[in-house]
Amino acid sequence: MTKELDFDAIKKAAEAYGPDMTAFLRAMISHPSESCEEGEVVACIKAEMEKLGFDKVEVDGLGNVIGWMGEGDKIIAIDSHIDTVGIGNINNWTHDPYEGYEDDEVIYGRGGSDQEGGMASAVYGAKIMKDLGLIPAGYKIMVVGSVQEEDCDGMCWQYIVNKFFPSIGVKKEQVEFVISTEPTDGGIYRGHRGRMEIRVDVKGVSCHGSAPERGDNAIYKMADILQDVRALNENDDADATEIKGLVKMLNPKYNPEHYEDARFLGRGTCTTSQIFYTS
Repeated sequence: MTKELDFDAIKKAAEAYGPDMTAFLRAMISHPSESCEEGEVVACIKAEMEKLGFDKVEVDGLGNVIGWMGEGDKIIAIDSHIDTVGIGNINNWTHDPYEGYEDDEVIYGRGGSDQEGGMASAVYGAKIMKDLGLIPAGYKIMVVGSVQEEDCDGMCWQYIVNKFFPSIGVKKEQVEFVISTEPTDGGIYRGHRGRMEIRVDVKGVSCHGSAPERGDNAIYKMADILQDVRALNENDDADATEIKGLVKMLNPKYNPEHYEDARFLGRGTCTTSQIFYTS
């Protein structure tokens, strides 16, 4: 039987752990942790889990840090990726991005919201569940600090499911559901639009700048494609619009079988994020 939740007790426990959660988040922020360089923050998280009395803490072969609470066979997983993008030009930051600057409203630094803040919430959320006896009978909580998400999102959980689980005798069917701690402005989201990366290659012929007519300018070709990609993201779906925007997926006229799902998940987006050249 599921235990009736005492939200006041949960809130009180969370508030009591507030200073510890803040210190933990600032500690994570203090460790630069770009993709494939997460070792220091993994050690920081592992130490915090052990300090809080997680039943088991381990680091898998890919580098994901995993903490367990409870002894049941069924698994409720909570995931936070712990790698970050780079800081760019440090002079553009108001405060040191690795200091974890704190005021009455925010904790400021690289990874504070994406996604080490989620890691702090997950670790202490599992601790509170154990403290208050909220882990259902037959279940255990799996808190994952996953790596390399910024560069290879999805690979971390592929490794967990296909490599790590078999190594510890766990079947993927034992995972009842997964909570992602990606920031949602405090909302609870019950779906995901998914993600796709598409690479477009354009070929040309180089020539001297004094005689461009002798070449085939790949930049001009790509410029046309980039404008079309922009149109997909920004345009409406009116009949007169030549390149209809992704908003058309919400319209039963263009997406008769799945428009309701699309409306539930919300309009998709697309953008150009990287350009490479070889000439």
